[in-house]
Amino acid sequence: MIRENVPQQVAELVDVTKEFGFDGQRTLAVRDCSLQVMRGELVLLLGPSGSGKTTLLTLIAGLTSASSGNAVLFGRSVEEYSGEQLQSVRGKRLGFIFQNFLLLDFLTVVENIALVLQFAGSARTESRQKAAQLLKKLEIEHLSERFPASLSQGEKQRVAIARAIANDAELILADEPTASLESAQGFAVIRLLHRLAKEWGKCVVVASHDLRLKEFADRVLYMQDGRIGTGIAKGSSLNGTL
Repeated sequence: MIRENVPQQVAELVDVTKEFGFDGQRTLAVRDCSLQVMRGELVLLLGPSGSGKTTLLTLIAGLTSASSGNAVLFGRSVEEYSGEQLQSVRGKRLGFIFQNFLLLDFLTVVENIALVLQFAGSARTESRQKAAQLLKKLEIEHLSERFPASLSQGEKQRVAIARAIANDAELILADEPTASLESAQGFAVIRLLHRLAKEWGKCVVVASHDLRLKEFADRVLYMQDGRIGTGIAKGSSLNGTL
């Protein structure tokens, strides 16, 4: 559930522009974008490849700096964080989900998740116990002793989601999480992301060109040529189908 007496805004971009390249060969990846993302909501950044969705995620996370404008993360301008502070925030308060999962093939599912906890300072035994508890809470404990090579694409993505929230991350950033999944697997993944927002109070931001995800989002922000179009409020009903 959403915690009381906690500020609801998680991140904000104010008139942010991001350029890549050098004089004469500059590319505007993001142009004058402003948005706020809140606890307990699932926000969908919808647009074609090359529209700036992934760059926008990296700006929200402080993984890349804005060429102009201001990025605010957990109530503080990203520019005010030191490199060490940003690394700590990303390790403890942010979770990342990628299209290609990035699971370690030589570790079991529970070991993949426990490793994140160990990096954060937990003892090995405690990390494994916490990882097992998380898998049970997400209703995928039956996968715990399997290796990634034996999992379906959808199962891998659900494990990747578990890994992303292993440290109780408040902000989940997902880049094309359903792109390589068939309909049933994609439904399971987006339903889990929806659950993280609505039952766990996480802020979930999904970048995708998959139109099937619209029915699961609280807000849909359309991106084209680096710009954000009108945000449309959506019902969060799970009655739709992928």
